[in-house]
Amino acid sequence: MATTAVPDDPGGGSPAVSTPVISTADDATPNNTSKTTLPNPEGDALPLIRSLHQRLCTAPPPSPSPPTTITTTSSFKSKMSNLKKTVVTFAKFVGPGFMVAVAYIDPGNYATDIAAGSSYQFKLLFIVLLSNIFAIFLQALSIKLGTVSGLNLAEACRAFLPWWLNIPLYLLAEGAIIATDIAEVIGTAIAINLLIPQIPLVAGCALSITEVLLILIWYAPEKGMRGLRTFEYFVVGLVVAVVVCFCLQLGMVKGVEVGEVFRGYVPSRELVERRAMYQACGILGATVMPHSLYLGSGVVQARLWEFDKRMGLVPATGEGEREEEEGLKGYIPSLEAIRHSMKYSVAELALALFSFALFVNSAILIVAGAALYGEAVDADLFGIHDLLSRSIAPVAGTVFALALLFSGVSAGIVCTIAGQMVSEGALRWRMRPWLRRLVTRGISVVPSIVIAAAVGREGLDAALNGSQVALSVVLPFITAPLIYFTGRDRYMMVRPGMARFGGHFGGEVAGEGEEEEEGVKGRLRRFLRRGGGQGEGGVVRMGNSWWITGFGVLVWLIITVMNVANLVLLGKDDGE
Repeated sequence: MATTAVPDDPGGGSPAVSTPVISTADDATPNNTSKTTLPNPEGDALPLIRSLHQRLCTAPPPSPSPPTTITTTSSFKSKMSNLKKTVVTFAKFVGPGFMVAVAYIDPGNYATDIAAGSSYQFKLLFIVLLSNIFAIFLQALSIKLGTVSGLNLAEACRAFLPWWLNIPLYLLAEGAIIATDIAEVIGTAIAINLLIPQIPLVAGCALSITEVLLILIWYAPEKGMRGLRTFEYFVVGLVVAVVVCFCLQLGMVKGVEVGEVFRGYVPSRELVERRAMYQACGILGATVMPHSLYLGSGVVQARLWEFDKRMGLVPATGEGEREEEEGLKGYIPSLEAIRHSMKYSVAELALALFSFALFVNSAILIVAGAALYGEAVDADLFGIHDLLSRSIAPVAGTVFALALLFSGVSAGIVCTIAGQMVSEGALRWRMRPWLRRLVTRGISVVPSIVIAAAVGREGLDAALNGSQVALSVVLPFITAPLIYFTGRDRYMMVRPGMARFGGHFGGEVAGEGEEEEEGVKGRLRRFLRRGGGQGEGGVVRMGNSWWITGFGVLVWLIITVMNVANLVLLGKDDGE
């Protein structure tokens, strides 16, 4: 670096000071150098600083930049993209809700709705609406139990309740499933006989066992989502077929005012009459089905498993072999899977029950009210088929029989699956799935064949109505633990992190011997003693809020009171 001398200030300024010179050229080429002399910081710099300060103070303010505008087109595209993503994700969850909805359009619903329509025309539509609201609420709790805990209702009863309480609940649930399956067998046999009169009722009951073959072919949630979705879409197709049949049926009904039908959804004074109360209890018992609560808590787990595998939240230490051997047994979903899946599962369930189950049950009652009200005919499946065939057209009776057949087949399939869940969950019954399904179907087919052979058409109709009374008795016992489990944080706790196997409540997994000795209840006690997992990353408590629990208790009380009234009125009718 070179220096140069600055001459004295002619105005009497400071003496010359040597200042550094910055060279902009390479030192090796002195001829091409350019030198810049820095100002004297004590002399020349002060006027320069003052000049700059004056310019900054007197300069006009910078003009504001024009605001950034978001075009309507980009905003619309963003909304449409989010909507498309939501719809695509929701479509992946379509299936379990429709399987549950099948339980609400089974032949038992036909029997109770036809009796209500023939007696009070459209006035009991309010009970149909109320029953479906109760059903959506209880099924949402069932989905929450299966999603958060990774256990279906039967497994939860075995894990959280003492054995002396779990065993009676299992027996009641098994009885409800047998009663439900009897109704499906009878409904299928009657539908076959109506469509093909040459096939007697006894043979129709025997043919209903072939539904098990459909389950054996497709239903295997542990084998992957492709086969499971194929099975679910088959059930969805049956449900849609029933809806189409009743759309055609309603189109054939003449002389019914729309306003009069919609007034039936409003409470009326006829509801407090003795006969109306009896039939309302029958509608409630036929609509809120006990086995559907077990089914709803079990069919949601496959999609949780799919999410955890896709997001890499499944432990990699030997769990692949465990999956091959046990499928989803012992699988506890991750918190991310729970939060992602629960909202879609509940929305899909509500859509299926409100748009399909409510429509079908209302359509059955409307058709019966329009065709049978004030008519001196038998208010049963045979009677409404004959009346529709005579008064409207033979095709009306055929469409009704087809709807009954589709309902019986689909309801029988899901009832058999629920039977397998109950036995394996409550007792750890390790019977092979195909054998368990065959046994469940056989238990219901045998009494149906005996009834059909002994007393014929009248006996089948009485057995169909009697099965719904049995379901009414069981319902309060099944719904009580469901409301209790989902309302307590101690059962609805999830520790953030990856999915787990074999453990519960924050992933507290015992050793093999310890697990055999204590099971899930022992892990629960250890988990609570450690502060609910707070020492290891905290825990998310997902129990119902107080108002949801309160509403659940209110629903339970209404169901219990109505079913007690049902039994009292039934006893009085028998006494008279």
